[in-house]
Amino acid sequence: MIGLVKAEVRKLFTTRLWWIMLLVMLVLIGVNLTFITAFAGVTNEAGGGAALPARDTAEWVQTAWSSGSGGSIFVMILGVVMITSEYRYQTVTGTFLTTPRRRRVIAAKLITGALVGLLFAVVALVVVAAVVIPATLLSGGELSLSESRIPQVSLGILVSTSLYGLFGIGLGALVRNQIAGIVGAVVWAYVIESIFTAIPVLHPVGKWLPGGAAQALMSIDVDTGLGRPEWLPAWGGALVLIGYGLLFAVVASATTVRRDIT
Repeated sequence: MIGLVKAEVRKLFTTRLWWIMLLVMLVLIGVNLTFITAFAGVTNEAGGGAALPARDTAEWVQTAWSSGSGGSIFVMILGVVMITSEYRYQTVTGTFLTTPRRRRVIAAKLITGALVGLLFAVVALVVVAAVVIPATLLSGGELSLSESRIPQVSLGILVSTSLYGLFGIGLGALVRNQIAGIVGAVVWAYVIESIFTAIPVLHPVGKWLPGGAAQALMSIDVDTGLGRPEWLPAWGGALVLIGYGLLFAVVASATTVRRDIT
C-alpha cells in the first residue's frame, strides 16, 4: 500500500496542476484576509453595528483565522483530477493491469487526496498566522487561544480540507468526466454550499452539508450582521464530516470496482 501511495504522490506532483491550485488558493486567502482586515470594525451608514469585528477582538481573530478554509475547493478539484485523468488519458488500463485489485488503487488515491488536503491546510494556516497575529498585536489586541478558538478553527481546517480531497475523488469516480467533475465541484462549493451556509435562515439544512459541518467543527460563532449561525456542536460536525468522507470513499470504491474501464 505504501508503494501505491508513493506512486500516486509522484503522479500528482510531477504535474503543474498542484502548485497552480496552491498559488490560486493563496491568492484567494490573501484577498479574503485583505477584505477582512480592511473592513474590520467599520460601521455601516445606516447606523447599524459593524459587519466585521474590530481587529483587536477575539471575534475578528476567529473570523480571519477561518479564512484558511478557502483551500477546500482546490483540494476537491485535485481529487477529481486524480481519478478522472486516468480515464481521460487512458492510463487507467495500465494502472489496473499493474495492480489488478482495484480497491487498493482507490484506497491509495484516497490516502493521497487526504495527504494533499493536509498539506494545503498547513500552508493556508501558516499564511493566515503570518497575517492575523501581527495585525491583532499591532491593533492593540491580545491573542488568546481560548477566546479566539484558534485550536478549534485550525483543527476544523485541517480535517475538513483533508476530507474534501476524498469528496473530489468520490465525485470523480462517480462521473468519470473531468470537466463535469470540476464544474460539479465548483458549483457545489461556491453556489449550493455558499447559499446554505451563508444565510442563517437556511442553516437547518446547511448545517448537515459538508461546509456547514466544517463550520461547526471550527466552532465559528460570529454575527456578521445576518444573525448568529446555528451550527451543530463541534463533535456533531466532526461526525458528519467523517460520514461524508466514508460515503465518498465507498462511492469511489464501488463505482470503480464494478465499472468497465474501456
